[in-house]
Amino acid sequence: MIRSMTAYASGERATPWGSLTCELRSVNHRFLEVGTRLHDDLRSLEPALRERINARLSRGKVDLVLRMRAPEGEGALKVDPTRLRELSELAIDLSSRFPGLHTEFAQLLQLPGVMQAPAADAAALQTEALALLDEVLDEFVAAREREGAKLAAFIGERLDGIQAHVSTLRELMPAIREAQRLKLQTRLGELAQPVEPGRLEQELVIWLQKLDVDEELDRLSAHIGEARRVLKLREAVGRRLDFLLQEFNREANTLGSKSVDARSSAAAVELKVLIDQVREQIQNIE
Repeated sequence: MIRSMTAYASGERATPWGSLTCELRSVNHRFLEVGTRLHDDLRSLEPALRERINARLSRGKVDLVLRMRAPEGEGALKVDPTRLRELSELAIDLSSRFPGLHTEFAQLLQLPGVMQAPAADAAALQTEALALLDEVLDEFVAAREREGAKLAAFIGERLDGIQAHVSTLRELMPAIREAQRLKLQTRLGELAQPVEPGRLEQELVIWLQKLDVDEELDRLSAHIGEARRVLKLREAVGRRLDFLLQEFNREANTLGSKSVDARSSAAAVELKVLIDQVREQIQNIE
């Protein structure tokens, strides 16, 4: 099943030191690029977090956010009375020398050391963070696969359309060749100087060879079969499909350049439209 590069997943886990929240989101990118925003107590864990993401994903611009919210109620943040008393004594001492000095209680609480949080067990906290990331990664990959299934269905429909136009062109080509043969014979017959029969046949062969598109149609059919096969692979296939679509475009352009009939020209245009629609969607595939 193919995967989209666009996805989002989040999760939360309660710990003795607060609530851990993890978010993963990604958009299209040629390669895998991971950006992180981590809580201060988890910064040392960044290499391990990146390693886990790299093991599960191969393409996309991925943003990882790990936050930790302080616990509420018992075990929550507490005021250090000793530190607060020291600040109070300092404020009283300074007020005699600076009568206009005014201190807000809320400002005191923001000073370093006034508020105390429960001491975190670094190793245990990191274990919790990694476990949470694994859970979110599972959901994240599942979201990519769900979106990928929609992309595969869309691409499959366009491949059906391309195949239909290829079949139509195969049916049209005998009539187009015969019409061009008669057209060339008429023109040569209108020449003032009669053309030798052997020369006439030679010119017809050369002209019809220039119009021959059997190889292009065969290659397009082969590309369609390969695209369907690749869509079923259990691996990252975005780049492979991107290269394959370049081959689709090459054959469609050649069909257009060889066309001498309004019907085959219209079919070549429709092929290009469908191929471009597939190419746009492939940019979203991992």
